Amino acid sequence: MSVKLDAKIPSGPLEKKWEKRRFEMKLVNPANKRKYTVIVVGTGLAGSSAAASLAELGYRVKCFCFQDSPRRAHSIAAQGGINAAKNYQNDGDSVFRLFYDTVKGGDFRAREANVYRLAELSVNIIDQCVAQGVPFAREYGGYLANRSFGGAQVSRTFYARGQTGQQLLLGAYQALSRQIGLGAVQMHPRTEMLDLVVVGGQARGIVTRHLVTGKIECHVSDAVVLATGGYGNVFYLSTNAKGCNVSATYRAYKRGAAFANPCYTQIHPTCIPISGDYQSKLTLMSESLRNDGRVWVSKKKGDTRPPDQISEEERDYYLERKYPSFGNLAPRDISSRAAKEACDDGRGVGPGGRGVYLDFADAIRRLGENVIRERYGNLFDMYERITGENPYKVPMRIYPAVHYTMGGLWVDYDLMSTIPGLFVLGEANFSDHGANRLGASALMQGLADGYFIIPYTIGDYLAGTKLPKADAGHAEFKKVHSEVEERIRRLLSVKGKRSVDSFHRELGHLLWEHCGMTRSEKGLAKALELIPELREAFWKDVSVLGGGDEFNTALEKAGRVADFLEFAELLCTDARLRKESCGGHFREEHQTADGEAERDDASFCHVSAWEYAGEGKAPILNKEPLVFENVHLAQRSYK
Repeated sequence: MSVKLDAKIPSGPLEKKWEKRRFEMKLVNPANKRKYTVIVVGTGLAGSSAAASLAELGYRVKCFCFQDSPRRAHSIAAQGGINAAKNYQNDGDSVFRLFYDTVKGGDFRAREANVYRLAELSVNIIDQCVAQGVPFAREYGGYLANRSFGGAQVSRTFYARGQTGQQLLLGAYQALSRQIGLGAVQMHPRTEMLDLVVVGGQARGIVTRHLVTGKIECHVSDAVVLATGGYGNVFYLSTNAKGCNVSATYRAYKRGAAFANPCYTQIHPTCIPISGDYQSKLTLMSESLRNDGRVWVSKKKGDTRPPDQISEEERDYYLERKYPSFGNLAPRDISSRAAKEACDDGRGVGPGGRGVYLDFADAIRRLGENVIRERYGNLFDMYERITGENPYKVPMRIYPAVHYTMGGLWVDYDLMSTIPGLFVLGEANFSDHGANRLGASALMQGLADGYFIIPYTIGDYLAGTKLPKADAGHAEFKKVHSEVEERIRRLLSVKGKRSVDSFHRELGHLLWEHCGMTRSEKGLAKALELIPELREAFWKDVSVLGGGDEFNTALEKAGRVADFLEFAELLCTDARLRKESCGGHFREEHQTADGEAERDDASFCHVSAWEYAGEGKAPILNKEPLVFENVHLAQRSYK
């Protein structure tokens, strides 16, 4: 039976929808909030802000993260900034312009209502974070500073040097810590969610493993909130922390939550190039660097001269040439493909020719080294420590890498999945970015979901839903607990000869080749042949040393890679079926004469929401049509 995709978008004018929805919602009175328990999985910006806000309202909150502290969530790695339509620069910004830029940036593959709400709430986020003491950069007069980011022609990005994610997470973490101290939040660090428990069709809890002791436990609640990030590490090499994985959302998918648009993965154009096979991850250089850095390669193929020996006339500032309106601030998907095109043309720089220059010489001449150091100093230091090159003296070398995932569990306007009581926030859901996320919008979405949306919508669900009694002794909890134990036993009993990492690396290489920056029918068909073979080899020959009742990183990785090996097939199936190019999903067969993405709105102006059909069965595709009433579908152009 197919899942029902009711987006629950309120009627009425776009700018009144969220106000209307909030007024229609049922409320839980303050005394009754204490009767409800909410589980929050993940402590990045979305998870920490949600857990703190719900506890502040009076709910009993149990919060889980696999890191040793909530403040080590991957949100700390975000560098460049957070968008908000404050129009402090008086340069023509507005809530509607941020909404339009986001819809256009996502190549018209996102819901209008969700995106407008995000733009509307952006102004509140900044006020909240300033009140918490987040040290945003300021202008001379004391006003908060803004800078430009890709995909916009206004300056709306608030920042704290190149540490914006870390500073915002510290703000959310202090709010969470306050609630932990008050006893309103039970914090469970070093604890990994291994499955979701659904009782009578409603999400009622999770099964976890303590990563130090190996203890498997059931946790019961009245609602579950997943804020577990994206699945970029399916590609093995990405800008994500090594621990980032798909397991929480993929296990929820296998319990009945629809997975939307898994093929929408984002390639970030500004990463340090790969330096060898020994690497387990890649390092991001913030998109904010493209404010002052100019991207170029030599006009001549195979030119191996040092950059200072290549004259201005011999340089191709290809983003400025191809996209004069936006130049070096063209969106991520477009900038990434342009870099690949230059390298494929034999004009790449560095080892293997897989790199382009990001050059600050002009900006340093214009502004002085001290100004550049003030804006980006920690990023320059990080680059020099990793590469041994001083970017104040020589251009940075950058190349695209997997970064963010726009796909995720399908949610309605209230951020609830197709499983009643299972809410999904931040990068773990699909809702706001379409086929390509604009830079500085991830932090905006995570905090909007956690601080300003879930506190309203979860109350409406709890007030209007009858929840039968359930405890850890319930048959469904016992069943899922047993299945988790069996899965661990199975992983430990293979006793093969290949490491978990070797399988993960092979899967990542396969996906990058066939479902990476460009995709084709032939490549996707090949991937869908090879992935099941690799998965079969994994279950026959993986080596997981140690036991299940101890600290065992090999076992942690094995469980996550086993999920990646299944999820990769869903990702490629979705990419193969979407016979159009849009945003980060670029099908070679579907491009314009000048190599730009060519959408097919007549056939694919919808969300692809995949439903799990059972072991060994093809997933079922459900479609949510996308309706555009406030922006006109148009060929996306940044020229």
